[in-house]
Amino acid sequence: MLLNFVILGVIFIRACSSISVDENGYILYCPCMGRFGNQADHFLGALGFAHALNRTLVLPPWVEYRKGEARSIQVPFDAYFQVAPLGEFTKVITMENFMTALAPSLWPPENRTSFCYTERMDLDGKMSGGCNAKSGNPFGPFWDNFGVDFVKSEFFGPKLNYDVYHHDMASKWNERYPAERWPVIAFTGAPASFPIQIENRELHQYLRWSVSIENEARDFIRYKMPKGAFIGIHLRNGIDWVRACDHVKDSSNLFSSPQCLGYRNEKGSLTLDMCLPPKDVIIRQLKRLIKNHKETHKNNPIKSVFVASDNNHMINELNEALKRMDVVAVKAAGSNPHLDLAILGMSNHFVGNCVSSYSAFVKRERDAKGFPSSFWAFPAEKPKSFKSNASGGGSLTHEEL
Repeated sequence: MLLNFVILGVIFIRACSSISVDENGYILYCPCMGRFGNQADHFLGALGFAHALNRTLVLPPWVEYRKGEARSIQVPFDAYFQVAPLGEFTKVITMENFMTALAPSLWPPENRTSFCYTERMDLDGKMSGGCNAKSGNPFGPFWDNFGVDFVKSEFFGPKLNYDVYHHDMASKWNERYPAERWPVIAFTGAPASFPIQIENRELHQYLRWSVSIENEARDFIRYKMPKGAFIGIHLRNGIDWVRACDHVKDSSNLFSSPQCLGYRNEKGSLTLDMCLPPKDVIIRQLKRLIKNHKETHKNNPIKSVFVASDNNHMINELNEALKRMDVVAVKAAGSNPHLDLAILGMSNHFVGNCVSSYSAFVKRERDAKGFPSSFWAFPAEKPKSFKSNASGGGSLTHEEL
């Protein structure tokens, strides 16, 4: 057994020693805003940012919040996604490998500086003049996971920002923080905007599911769903989302709504139905999609609807509404949002929530593959019109599927 440990140790040392140092430096950050959908938006922004500065992006673990756990959980990046495809676009390394193989010499504890736009409050709610990079959850648990403490803070605002596609911003970053003096730039939060900047959307093509998740999704489709085409839908309807949608009346854009409305609302206006589609809108839209698909794909009709939801999957309501069309609604057992995402990405058609960053993840993935997608209640349905007839009566001309 001792010999086995020695052999493993030698292999580990050789693997670490084979990692070369990027002389252009590294970008680290905490994905500390929101849950997976928000973190994915930020990740693609950070990927574009690191590429523009020609630094290696250190792939952070995903931050998760689990029931019964007081502190956030850090899940290694490659538990969900492949690392190699990202290397087709820019230089990357997992945070585990960076901290083990490079950080001890390249970023020793006495040189660890946290970067932020301006000072942040500490745990007592006071401004103490620093970034307070470990103040609160998930900030503290994230850096503690790697034994990182910061000895000082560096404010880069207001002259610098994360938009590296305009105003020669990448050059300004490199001029102010040259790699020979600042080999590591460690941000308190992601060096990216939310919602995702339009220039970074196409980077989703390099974000590919791990083999295990992709196989699990394919097995679910093969063995747990009726054979045939299927529609994937995302229903965001938990109580927190209901409260968030209350802000629609005061907002022209909310969360990820630019994905369907445009970044300047050039494609329409935000409505409550887009944020929280009612049952009749969901069913009517599904029936229309099923009918249209049957007309264009006669040999491969829709046989099922896969539902992903944070709360109410509406399985019984959907099955009742779709039974005459010989279509059934299904969902995965338990709570596995990443499996749900992978299945949605493989559907013949996807219907998502315009406002949700979770839906935005699926939409970007499908756009990269050329797969069709749409959104609930968008474009808005035309209001029912009243048409007079010769007898003076009237009839509704709106088609109700």
